[in-house]
Amino acid sequence: MASEPRTIRVVAAMLEQNGRYLITQRRPSAVLPLLWEFPGGRVEPGETDTQALQREVAHRLGAAIDVGKLISFVSHPYEHYVVDLFLYECRLVGERLEPRNVSAYRWVSSAEFDQYAFTPADEASMNKLLGVT
Repeated sequence: MASEPRTIRVVAAMLEQNGRYLITQRRPSAVLPLLWEFPGGRVEPGETDTQALQREVAHRLGAAIDVGKLISFVSHPYEHYVVDLFLYECRLVGERLEPRNVSAYRWVSSAEFDQYAFTPADEASMNKLLGVT
């Protein structure tokens, strides 16, 4: 009997400025290399979603954020695990980004999302938000 795949809790920040959203590109050495996503990462044991988001955004982009309300949840099965992705409305504290653990970042409009190859979980989350089936 096969065991249930493990579930990984992941949080992501939807950061919007002037109708554009911040997306980041995964590093070449990462799982799902060079795909795009909303900034965030895995929730570690003992962390709240807010703590994990603040830690991950600081680690990846050198930026502080205020975490707002939960705006989307999707559960996406991959081959060896399931990702439960919680997307939060967030706000940058300050203007500076100092990317260090991403390949690239962009501010894009929702109309431009289809120009980027997103991770499957992020794509499912975007489709849910945009009402795409």
